[in-house]
Amino acid sequence: MSHLPAATRHFRWWHEAVLVVLAAGLMGWASWIEPGFVSLDTQLALSTHVWELALMTVPMTFIIITAGIDLSIASTLALSAVTLGLCFQAGAPIALAAAAAVAVGAACGAINGVFVAALRVHPLIVTLATMAAYRGAAEGISLARPVSGFPAGFLAVGQGSLAGLPPAGWLFVALALAAAIILARMPFGRRLYAIGHNEQAARFSGIAVGRIKLLLYTLSGLMAGVTAVILVAHRNTAKADLGSGMELDVITAVVLGGTSIFGGRGNIFGTVLGVLLIHETRELLSWRWNQDELTLVVIGVLLIASVLLNRLCQGRQKAD
Repeated sequence: MSHLPAATRHFRWWHEAVLVVLAAGLMGWASWIEPGFVSLDTQLALSTHVWELALMTVPMTFIIITAGIDLSIASTLALSAVTLGLCFQAGAPIALAAAAAVAVGAACGAINGVFVAALRVHPLIVTLATMAAYRGAAEGISLARPVSGFPAGFLAVGQGSLAGLPPAGWLFVALALAAAIILARMPFGRRLYAIGHNEQAARFSGIAVGRIKLLLYTLSGLMAGVTAVILVAHRNTAKADLGSGMELDVITAVVLGGTSIFGGRGNIFGTVLGVLLIHETRELLSWRWNQDELTLVVIGVLLIASVLLNRLCQGRQKAD
């Protein structure tokens, strides 16, 4: 298994170089058509929209490296947000309501993990089903009614700032650094690549594949719960349609960043670049044309382009 990280590193740098060129080209084009968009003040103001997406890409990167997927992450976020709102509305202290939201997120992820790891149902089927189930549960228990009026101390979690970054931004920086170290330097990271490269061989080599998958999906749900708390604090509203469609952006950012949907390849720095491209593309389209339909089309094109770019990079790696 020692050859896997080396292959991954070789693949990573070529792919990331392409992403850097794409990002530079996008910002260069933006500075030409909309000079105000690339100003520091504008970029700092627009960055408040990206941290929730960025946070959820970290566990998704781990999952996709193992050749899995979690389509239910946005629905888990919605159910966690509704849990927070209803608990607070029922009179629970905001800290307890937030803890309940995170616990519900982790439980939703664990349910996915049990089906994937213990029952060995394909993660696409499992999370497609729970995507609908969790969103439906959020709609049902909240009766589609929003909850607002959260205390000021709680709102500071989503609206505050420290040295130019909100708490969610600093949390993402810490998680991204930790994830990068895990994938590049720790045995657990090597096990993830081994599972994605050849799950059967990983089992025969003594890797606890089932336990690792259960942990990854639980972490994905837990991060969705944490993100729900941050998103509710940012918007001062908890409702069942929160995060609708966000799973597409999360998966697109991870795959665009070089993580192979077939498993065995990927890294956090590429994911960060993928998040940057998705964010800047979305914000530029909204800034220039203000058409949600155009944004959806471009995000879909980016997802297809990311898969093709991934295949191109794999072909270059094999040729080298």
